[in-house]
Amino acid sequence: MSSITLFENPNHKNVLLPEFGRGMAVQANQHLIVHGDSGIILDPGGHKVYGKAVAECMAQLGSKKMKYIFFSHQDPDIIAAANGWLMTTDAEAYISALWLRFVPHFGLDELVSHRLKPIPDEGMSLDMDGVKLLLIPAHFLHSEGNFQLYDPVSRILYSGDLGASLGMQYREVTDFTAHLAFMEGFHRRYMVSGLVLKAWARMIRQLDIEMIAPQHGAYFKGKEMCDRFISWLENLECGIDLMLDSYRLPAA
Repeated sequence: MSSITLFENPNHKNVLLPEFGRGMAVQANQHLIVHGDSGIILDPGGHKVYGKAVAECMAQLGSKKMKYIFFSHQDPDIIAAANGWLMTTDAEAYISALWLRFVPHFGLDELVSHRLKPIPDEGMSLDMDGVKLLLIPAHFLHSEGNFQLYDPVSRILYSGDLGASLGMQYREVTDFTAHLAFMEGFHRRYMVSGLVLKAWARMIRQLDIEMIAPQHGAYFKGKEMCDRFISWLENLECGIDLMLDSYRLPAA
């Protein structure tokens, strides 16, 4: 699949990179935002996609500079190639303060470690040539230290694992009911609790959202589709709501 431009105006572009992953590894999306003379790569992935993802980003950026790298959480499909990205760019990388000391276990070189920055639990913003990208708390959805990124220009919420879907062959959700078959099981098992989802929904409804783009699978486009997704999550039983009975010793 080729790259998809999700939004573009004369000074701003949001690109979903081509599908580089193959084989046994879980499918994962890489997103690039370019504004003015700067770019940010979101959840850039592991070693197997690194070379192709870097090349595609450099082609998209041209003479512009990669300013930031955003890691929504600590999973290897997000941060395994962190050292490569920091070695080949001058970008600052941001991850939850909870995971800052875990990333070096993926082989982070001391020469670049000072450019790995913590995101506080309450979130923060990143200034990209005058645009404030919001790093929004989404803790326990599914990681203990977890963030989403909201771009106020394109009005895209990059939701990380929230909204993830697996196994379908399309990039955009057009039939929400049919799409549930590809994401419901994941959310019931990976998201921690319905209580957290309700808190997330209350917070996220304060934003003007035109698209929700997860790290896995298809994206949700248009206010009606995004609202339907948020409402579904708001009432979902998941995680500890369903798993308490599993706390039993296995049979000998």
